[in-house]
Amino acid sequence: MVTVAQSKKRSFGASAALHGGLVAASVVSVFPVLWIFLTSLKPAGHETSSKFIDHPTLAAYGDLLSHTAFLTWFGNSLLIAGCTTVLGVFLAATTGYAVSRFRFPGMRPVMWTLLVTQMFPVAILIVPLYQLLAKLQLLNQPIGLILTYLTIAVPFSAWTMKGYFDTIPTEIDEAGRIDGLNPFGTFWRLIMPLARPGLAVTAFYSFITAWGEVAYASQFMTGTDRMTLSGGLQTFVSQYTQNWSWMSTASVLIAVPAAVVFLLVQRYLVAGQIAGSVK
Repeated sequence: MVTVAQSKKRSFGASAALHGGLVAASVVSVFPVLWIFLTSLKPAGHETSSKFIDHPTLAAYGDLLSHTAFLTWFGNSLLIAGCTTVLGVFLAATTGYAVSRFRFPGMRPVMWTLLVTQMFPVAILIVPLYQLLAKLQLLNQPIGLILTYLTIAVPFSAWTMKGYFDTIPTEIDEAGRIDGLNPFGTFWRLIMPLARPGLAVTAFYSFITAWGEVAYASQFMTGTDRMTLSGGLQTFVSQYTQNWSWMSTASVLIAVPAAVVFLLVQRYLVAGQIAGSVK
């Protein structure tokens, strides 16, 4: 008699194909990152060499930090991404909680409006956003770029947070009111600690949105002292100059903050994405 465990056991060919596919997918995913890192270690003039290891050196890192405005661009990007993350999490959490717990006129149109804003591509929105920021005198200002990134991060994150708040029992809110807490006190002291996975997803999405965006940053920020990393890196490889050593080195350094943020929130990401997407 064949047991359930035996019937579910894969054959050798199926297991080999599965693991082979996983290995191939891993190689495809890791190879570009590994190639950029190894290119950053190559000496000047050898960036396009086909050799994986060609006289490795850290000279390109020193040249990048001492001969370019990379640290200024890095600081600008960190400021903008950090503010976008903090404001994005707060706005998305309060919006998601309000829609999840309260019923008010225009609630459904508000949520549908947030959803519709995600349907427009960046190319269509650049011109109207540029004109709006120009009228408000926010062009080439960090606050202008932060507001632009919030229009991207908040709508999606608000829907995610609503789905997560829907999974938290309303009895917790009622217990808070019995203890004398107002709605904001209940939200801040009782609900927010329980919503950490959803907040982690929102924080990660908001940070990555601001950290890796190129189109808006290139159009709205000019001047060496105002540029973010997205605009600054374009000066390394253009129609007339190609410095692949600095480009690859900067790419490695840019990945560090994103990796740090991911490591900080990664234990909450799966739970937060599942809870937010199911609803």
